Amino acid sequence: MTEEQRFQALYDAFNSRDTDALLAAMTPDVDWPNGWEGGRVQGREAVRAYWLRQWAEADSRVEPLAVTAGDDGRVTVEVHQRATSPAGDVLWDGPVRHVYELRDGLIARMEIV
Repeated sequence: MTEEQRFQALYDAFNSRDTDALLAAMTPDVDWPNGWEGGRVQGREAVRAYWLRQWAEADSRVEPLAVTAGDDGRVTVEVHQRATSPAGDVLWDGPVRHVYELRDGLIARMEIV
């Protein structure tokens, strides 16, 4: 499986709210940005709890546009993200860049830049 296919599958899992598949792709001590409330969360269960809170407030969908593996081992994914409120109001609709650090083939850290 190519990096593009791998990350497409992860974004598909996010869009379908398959948290088990997503968390299985992360290290147990994953360091994840809390883009909704601010700060960062650590660990798989903290990421799950964060997503559940976020999804209660916004329907966020992400579409990867380009996946680039860097010389430093990090993977950058250019994403189009659209988030709407429960009432259907658009909260965000635009480009986002996600940068992943991998450890032993699993996501150890993600940044939104």
